[in-house]
Amino acid sequence: MPTPPLPVRDGLNPSRIRQPDTGPWETTLEYLIDRFPQDEARLREKVNAGEVVDESGAGIDIRTAFTPRRFVYLYRDPPTEPRVPFEIDVLHRDEDILVVDKPHFLASTPRGRFVVESALVRLRRDLDLPELSPAHRLDRVTAGLLLFTVHQGARRDYQTMFADRTVHKEYEAIARYDATVRTPMEVSSRIVKERGVLKAREVDGDPNSRSRLELIETAGGFGRYRLIPYTGKTHQLRLHMTSVGLPIHGDNFYPDFYDVAPEDYSNPLRLLSKVLEFTDPRTGERRRFESRRTLSWPIEHDGDRLPRELQEETK
Repeated sequence: MPTPPLPVRDGLNPSRIRQPDTGPWETTLEYLIDRFPQDEARLREKVNAGEVVDESGAGIDIRTAFTPRRFVYLYRDPPTEPRVPFEIDVLHRDEDILVVDKPHFLASTPRGRFVVESALVRLRRDLDLPELSPAHRLDRVTAGLLLFTVHQGARRDYQTMFADRTVHKEYEAIARYDATVRTPMEVSSRIVKERGVLKAREVDGDPNSRSRLELIETAGGFGRYRLIPYTGKTHQLRLHMTSVGLPIHGDNFYPDFYDVAPEDYSNPLRLLSKVLEFTDPRTGERRRFESRRTLSWPIEHDGDRLPRELQEETK
């Protein structure tokens, strides 16, 4: 993706909008108003203030002609969001990377209704790092280690490292204990995730995912498991644990979906990104990072509900 002609502002990238192949609009402003009618007043203000530009950075004014397939950049007004009441712990920072311990319920990057309340935007603002970029991602409901690059020059090296699967990852999870499920074991399956569908699913066909599941310890009918993904399919660990009869505690997607309000923090998914280990692509140094977070044990089990005090804890 080309570098935007507008810088990061207040932790947020500018939005990139592609004008359609054809249309009835005479000007770019007419197209933008037609696409975002609820924002007409603000769009006019932004155009008048020179805050809407094309790919070259040239300003769009009220007379700029609609041009098919041309990109337009502008800052969208972020929504008002309730603060996710959990903090990010910084574990490591150097000239190239930032490694943090993300809490449950905080999105990694802006998406959907979670824009400002994402780890990326919070960290850009709090640490004054406008070029901060994620090298990989975690689901909003998963806690643990996230690695960001600090500046644009380091971005490709670390993102490529994750894309090429040269990073050793370990997760921990809590699920019910079943003595008939023998571990350690490896699980392989073919996982597909269709655009617009919330859940991924396992289908017949050649496997494209593989995970190792290991039991660490048991307590009160539950087990704490070490999970090692060798591939990186969407919801892979959650699906593989479910497929062997051990769905991760607090998972409202698998095996069956049930709705949870975004501000309901009472029963987090017991899944933690615990270890990242890799050879640094810029220094050649072997690096290992380990989350300081722990997953608390369920002490009572009543269907899918747990007491509020059983949220994940930080040592």
